[in-house]
Amino acid sequence: MNAHEIPPDGRPVDVYLDLLRVRMDTEDYRTLLDVVEPVLRAIDEHQMPTIDFSLDGQGAEQLPQEIRDEAALVIATAVTGRLDNEVIEISTEETGPVRVVTDAATASDPERLGEIADYLTERHRQNEELRGIAEASGLPSDF
Repeated sequence: MNAHEIPPDGRPVDVYLDLLRVRMDTEDYRTLLDVVEPVLRAIDEHQMPTIDFSLDGQGAEQLPQEIRDEAALVIATAVTGRLDNEVIEISTEETGPVRVVTDAATASDPERLGEIADYLTERHRQNEELRGIAEASGLPSDF
């Protein structure tokens, strides 16, 4: 869907949610709304949300991957105002598969995907270094 196809009074995220409502099973759509509504409300209020349900944290395994992906896309649409977001999977030796939300142009650009993979590798290396420092210092290392 292009920007000119969005009704003048509609936000891209509302259009996307309407499309999902038509496409998804009713129960799955309700589950999706339960996940994204607190985040959307916080975005509307320009506040950082306190999310009780992370898309990749504790309890996420109870949520089907399709709903997690759609939740990530809904949130990305709310933040970017774009309807061309995609969930892609990038795998590195250090991290294994990582799901990332990006725009369609980046998703189809091997060079940009390589840059994202390099970033994920470096971020993983930094996290492991910080985890080691925390453990050696007797601090919690579950970040």
